[in-house]
Amino acid sequence: MELKKIAIIVAGGTGQRMGSVVPKQFLEIEHKSILTHTIDQFVAAFSDLEIVVVLQEGYLKQGEEILRKSKYKNKISYVAGGETRFQSVKNGLAKVINPSIVFVHDAVRCLLTPALIQRCYQQAFEKGSAIPAVTATDTVRLMKGDAHQLLDRENVMLIQTPQTFRSELLLKAFEQPFQNSFTDEANVVEASGTPVYLVDGEYENIKITRPLDLAIANYILNKRLA
Repeated sequence: MELKKIAIIVAGGTGQRMGSVVPKQFLEIEHKSILTHTIDQFVAAFSDLEIVVVLQEGYLKQGEEILRKSKYKNKISYVAGGETRFQSVKNGLAKVINPSIVFVHDAVRCLLTPALIQRCYQQAFEKGSAIPAVTATDTVRLMKGDAHQLLDRENVMLIQTPQTFRSELLLKAFEQPFQNSFTDEANVVEASGTPVYLVDGEYENIKITRPLDLAIANYILNKRLA
């Protein structure tokens, strides 16, 4: 039996590191906002999916305006974010009422593919969670004060989104008080006593943070659309 599918798209960033006055999720690639590109991939993966877009309160109207003309506008609801990612996701989870598979995704990771989304759904359905990850390709050193040591990069995983869970696990985990270690949903769920499971991510699934990332995303999307 399939479960309901809900994607919480966390779009709380600003344009500070991008050097832009426009929040990076609203910047355009090929005449379409990054936020729209991201949502397109989820709709392509599952036509029956519901979308919750979490935006800073001051940008809610702008986000609604950007997505107002989209063909899937009736699938989207909007929620104001909080001061932390934890609080923003918790606000989005208030929209999850029935047993579901919940995807939590960074709005500025617009290069994910429907195949990744479907892979995350299937594993979360079977195991309770699916955390996309790729093996580090750079040499990695761990700092300890002024000293540092080499780590085996084959054992270092770079974590991505959409971090995907059965709703009962995620809702229970977010009943905990906030901790500074809660930098992503996997940490929150682990802290509640539930193990999380990795799934193969995608190297192109980068987070657009700086101008170089935007240029890379523009190149990849143009190549895909060619």
